[in-house]
Amino acid sequence: MTNLQNQKQVYIIHGYTASPTDHWFPWLQDKLQEDGVSVNILDMPNSQAPKLNEWIEHLLQNIKALHKDTYFIGHSLGCVSILRYLQQVNIPEPLGGGIFVSGFADPVPSLPSLDEFTNDHLSYQQIMDSLGARVVIASKDDAIVPFALSKKLAEDMQADFHEVDHGGHFLQSDGFTTLPMVYQVLIEMMNENR
Repeated sequence: MTNLQNQKQVYIIHGYTASPTDHWFPWLQDKLQEDGVSVNILDMPNSQAPKLNEWIEHLLQNIKALHKDTYFIGHSLGCVSILRYLQQVNIPEPLGGGIFVSGFADPVPSLPSLDEFTNDHLSYQQIMDSLGARVVIASKDDAIVPFALSKKLAEDMQADFHEVDHGGHFLQSDGFTTLPMVYQVLIEMMNENR
């Protein structure tokens, strides 16, 4: 029986219109579980018409492990949701890290319905204090979240930035049912955090 305090815990937060069974999330969960990592892909409420308060409340209720071996992986709207959540929760020690895929924290011009997620200013210093390691992954040809928004997110929270030439929005429809880059970045993050 492993000491739960030392168990690596990963929370995957999907984005707008998505679910835990979409894209590369199940593949990543299987891969990490084979490594003995505990993984939860949260099923965010009403993802076709997301509401900020509902999403934050869902995170507050479902995220149980907050310690140095806790990692977050967000995709698209899941990224800013994690950041908003981190501003509302008491974190006793810096968490292991976060990986933000196609993330944004500023309004997405083509998705005004999501503006409530980006209206309020984020305290990036607090976020940097909360997350030990930070990585943003984005594709130059993302047609949903402009590449520049992901790049700005990386700059604002002083994250390592990984750019891909042709990844689109890293959706199943873009050909992504696996995303080895996220797995590799996470494993490196975990190894550095020993």
